[in-house]
Amino acid sequence: MLLIVGLGNPGAKHARQRHNVGFMAVEAIHHRHGFGPWRKRFQAEAAEGSLAGEKCLLIKPQTYMNRSGQAVGEAAGFFKLPPGDILVIHDEVDLPPGKTRMKIGGGVAGHNGLKSIGAAIGSDFRRLRIGVGHPGAKERVPGYVLHDFAKDDGRWLVPLLDAIADNAPLLAEGKDSTFANRLHEATKPVADDKGEEANKDAGARKKASPGQVPPSDAAEQRDGPLARGLRRLFGRS
Repeated sequence: MLLIVGLGNPGAKHARQRHNVGFMAVEAIHHRHGFGPWRKRFQAEAAEGSLAGEKCLLIKPQTYMNRSGQAVGEAAGFFKLPPGDILVIHDEVDLPPGKTRMKIGGGVAGHNGLKSIGAAIGSDFRRLRIGVGHPGAKERVPGYVLHDFAKDDGRWLVPLLDAIADNAPLLAEGKDSTFANRLHEATKPVADDKGEEANKDAGARKKASPGQVPPSDAAEQRDGPLARGLRRLFGRS
């Protein structure tokens, strides 16, 4: 069994904040793969389903970020899961916006959610770090991560969440490196005809033939309430 934990803070006022990108990621997986309804379990919202034929539980701790370990510890203890069967998805200020890294174990770099989880289950759990950028000064980090994503962030956030959902079965198969590569390919910038850095989907739109549906339009036509909602939020409806 795979336990996928998205980190964030509960409540509507936190829903669009950088600190809640873990919640956004598990919600994208939930929508894409037909998981069951969210239910209150383990001091969290939890939903059951499967990925690549493997039973999977998604959870969004409702204890607030600093006490995320309470929910993760309860779920891990109930199912008797070793850290290697637990993946935590979280924001990372030490990575540029849209960059991702997969890793196992390591330090917490001041992230209180990871600190709480490490205290509950040890440090050897799997992690998907999603870069949200750094405000430039350490003392500004708390306010920065508790601020909503900027509208311009939708250019990388929407395709990244789509890619996480599309490739989530690889996580259940233990193919973390392949998963990481897929995210990189889905979100890396390309140079446009003027040699400037452009978004991958923007480049595809520019080069599409008259009768061809650009990839970004095709993505918008897929069933995906979360993706459609984010596109409206970031002005891409």
